[in-house]
Amino acid sequence: MTKEHFLWVEKYRPQTVNETILPPELKTIFQTFVDTNVIPNLLLVGGPGMGKTTIAKAMCNELKADYIVINGSMKGNIDTLRNDILNFASTMSLFGGRKYVILDEADYLNAQSTQPALRNFMEEFSTNCGFILTANYLNKIIEPLHSRCSVVEFKFLKKDVPEIAGQLMKRIIMILEEEELVYEKPVVAQLISTYFPDFRRVINELQRYSAHGKIDTGILAFVKGARIDPLLEMIKQKNFSEARLWLSQNIDNSTEFFRTFYESGKNVKPSVAPALVLLIAKYQYQDGFVANKEINMAAFVAELMLESLFD
Repeated sequence: MTKEHFLWVEKYRPQTVNETILPPELKTIFQTFVDTNVIPNLLLVGGPGMGKTTIAKAMCNELKADYIVINGSMKGNIDTLRNDILNFASTMSLFGGRKYVILDEADYLNAQSTQPALRNFMEEFSTNCGFILTANYLNKIIEPLHSRCSVVEFKFLKKDVPEIAGQLMKRIIMILEEEELVYEKPVVAQLISTYFPDFRRVINELQRYSAHGKIDTGILAFVKGARIDPLLEMIKQKNFSEARLWLSQNIDNSTEFFRTFYESGKNVKPSVAPALVLLIAKYQYQDGFVANKEINMAAFVAELMLESLFD
């Protein structure tokens, strides 16, 4: 079994627009592109795990178009990017149609060198190749790329959340039954509530815990234990050296990091809760600009210690 098929997020990835879990307005936009047989240059923006890469692949699959996926966080070097795109975009499609480059996590590309070069690629190969960029942060994509793409923001309005969560619940149940796992519906619902709208995180956590043979209340303690309880204790003790080490070894998702602190804020004294929320908002905003996210998170922890917000 290949790694791609071993991972549930790949094994059960939707193959058509209709199979994706998105608000009706977004589905209509993407289905129109497929129905008209033309996908314009796109910049898909939204939080992690919301289906940006999935919809890009689904559209290409429905059109039976040749496409490649380039991960901007792993292949951000301008020469590597140039070679990958040049080799692919400069040749005609085997199927005779338009080819597409899906540039995942494009906001990791250097804004001074690689992103301007990408603008030139989009112009040079426009007759033969389209580009679909995905990003978590719109403000990290340079304006010339904005103007060359149709920007689609992945946002779930409050009115859409119950329906989207319900669709995700049905999809998760299908996966668990396909994998022949015993599960408790309330537990699955709680896990979805914890990580919504990060669909990928929900599926990955379920697969990690599936080694236990069933999905029961133990997964909630499992997930909670993998979060920030040890870090909170270090903050209370003002043990910054240990906190820095813990961050480097345990945190790989800054968005989830700040959201977890926001949830933990429900347990602090009411008198310090407003200060905590303001601090979270400050560092979460900075997270979209900084060169090193780990340093930004360490600075956040340091300020929590100095302000004694968790004492």
